[in-house]
Amino acid sequence: MAKTYTLPPLPYAYNALEPYISQQIMTLHHDKHHNAYVTGANAALDKLEKARAGQLQIDVRGVLRDLSFNVDGHKLHSIFWPNMAAAGKGGGTPGGKLADKINADFGSFDKFKQQFGDAAKAVEGSGWALLLYDKEIDSLVMTQIEKQNFMHLAELPIILSIDCWEHAFYLQYLNDKGKYVDAWWNVANWDDAGKRFDKASK
Repeated sequence: MAKTYTLPPLPYAYNALEPYISQQIMTLHHDKHHNAYVTGANAALDKLEKARAGQLQIDVRGVLRDLSFNVDGHKLHSIFWPNMAAAGKGGGTPGGKLADKINADFGSFDKFKQQFGDAAKAVEGSGWALLLYDKEIDSLVMTQIEKQNFMHLAELPIILSIDCWEHAFYLQYLNDKGKYVDAWWNVANWDDAGKRFDKASK
């Protein structure tokens, strides 16, 4: 029997990010959208297993596309939730080694924030803005990904993520993605991002 993915619980209450991200958004985003990725990934794994056993004829390319899309959606959201902290506990600026690295690689936190925010606002259609760490060149790098079945730069660990799909903000901010991104900084969890950077840079 194939191993399966499971939906992780949110690390805070559904209303913990208010007023910046509403309880309604968080409930739908986690319980419906993230859960759908988990369900979709497990369904694709089941089809592949049955095909190997000769029990099912499948379109391998289509099933692998479904697997990639849903696993990536699951993995990205599993980073996105702890990348945020309850209102009053998140926001501000990073500290420690991550702060030093941002200053070294971007010139200042304000310059980083401007560029990363611009990257998130400029995502075309559905996608993500990601801050990654490339150990080969000892540098933080940012990227955009459209949709999510075309994953981020190979092997590079994610330090910080912003979900730019409409389901992440539309119920509260309508079509004003920029306003959502600006508000998101108030719940950015720099403790979590710092731990991810410390682990990636060892």
